[in-house]
Amino acid sequence: MNPKDINIKNRRATFDYEISDTFTAGIVLTGTEIKSLRQGKASLVDSFCYINDGEVWVKNMYIAEYFYGTYNNHATRRDRKLLLNRKEIDRLERSGREAGFTIVPLRLFINQRGLAKLVIGIGRGKKAYDKRQSIREREDRRSMARVMQKK
Repeated sequence: MNPKDINIKNRRATFDYEISDTFTAGIVLTGTEIKSLRQGKASLVDSFCYINDGEVWVKNMYIAEYFYGTYNNHATRRDRKLLLNRKEIDRLERSGREAGFTIVPLRLFINQRGLAKLVIGIGRGKKAYDKRQSIREREDRRSMARVMQKK
């Protein structure tokens, strides 16, 4: 698998949250973590971000243990530090303090330079009727695509 093809999405986040702002952050990883990530063995399910002492951390992000790693292998669900500018961290902190808002990871990818990046967004939880509306819109798009293919 080509490392530049790595594009791990958190589909559940866009279903559960209405995303207002997005930021692209670098991630502090160990050697075995980046090797495992380049093989595409990671997941963003049930992960979230929090701010502690002016630093942004991602919690519960799964990166599988590297198969060839020895005793130096990493913990699969450890907290990982995100790299953002001070202005971005301050903006996240202001939004995170408001009731109903949370910081969720949306997409994990490797950029052209070979660095792991995480796209995070400020999300507000959707209500059940909002989710039904999202499902209805998605099904309408699918049915329109089917009609267009038949012609």
